Amino acid sequence: MPARLPSAPQPTAATNVATTAQPSAHTPAQTPAHRHTSLVAALCRHIEAAEQPPSLDALATQAQMSPHHLHRIFKAVTGVTPKAYADAHRAHKVREALGAGQRVTEALHEAGFQAPSRFYEGARQRLGMTPTAFRGGGKDTVIHFAVAQCSLGAVLVAASAWGVCAISLGDDADALTRELQDRFPQAELIGADTDFERLVAQVIGLVEMPTQSHSLPLDVRGTAFQQRVWQALRDIPPGQTVSYTELAERIGSPTSVRAVARACASNTLAVAIPCHRVVRLNGELSGYRWGVARKQALLVREADPATPLASLASVMPPADTPSP
Repeated sequence: MPARLPSAPQPTAATNVATTAQPSAHTPAQTPAHRHTSLVAALCRHIEAAEQPPSLDALATQAQMSPHHLHRIFKAVTGVTPKAYADAHRAHKVREALGAGQRVTEALHEAGFQAPSRFYEGARQRLGMTPTAFRGGGKDTVIHFAVAQCSLGAVLVAASAWGVCAISLGDDADALTRELQDRFPQAELIGADTDFERLVAQVIGLVEMPTQSHSLPLDVRGTAFQQRVWQALRDIPPGQTVSYTELAERIGSPTSVRAVARACASNTLAVAIPCHRVVRLNGELSGYRWGVARKQALLVREADPATPLASLASVMPPADTPSP
């Protein structure tokens, strides 16, 4: 889902969203930015409550502004267009229903897909697999994987038929494998062969030789907003860092800093989508899914590719010490 916005009054079919976003006579005057946030929050609730995604024209009528102006404000606040928000919300409803064991046809109908074919057309981008396979925890999905060693410890690489779908870092190879099994409990997990080992070598190259050009086929699974953030991450050159605020500005959503941080935290492709290159506004390290010590080691290596591998051990905790 795109960023969840502050709660707003739920508009009824007969209520203009613009009316619900106005402050009362007893509240201080709001800035335009605050008014826009309140307006878009109300529109988001309206989109979520609608049986079918409302058109841009219908939303503009509710907001009492032109479609072009509404489109620009909505994207500035949420980071996505009204249509992308509606699509992501419906996909979220499908994922929840399928995860609860609901039948595929029922889940699609309740999420507002009158024609199941419309959902199946983009099922891989929304779910990473067909709805039936998702409902079954990856049933009938083949995923090749391998665990190798690099200067940061163990690295697990997994790939579907569309590309690399998981890269994880850790100390315990068995723990990384269990994590993959938990993510795809019904998928057929197949150990590496010679061809796959070459793919693993490419991933290790991203850690050990970050300045060299690497081209990995990626099976990227996320919302439209997440994919915009992840693409922006891939555009950050090795040796450079940006803040979450700067990253939000780069994707044209300067007010979506927290949503950008959540998208970074949701990344499951370590080093291939380099979320480790995002730091706090003051330059200090922030959290990292695979440990702050590994984030620091990656940044040290990228800042000076000639750094000896042995020296990275100085910023890495012992295997039995939890990362901060």
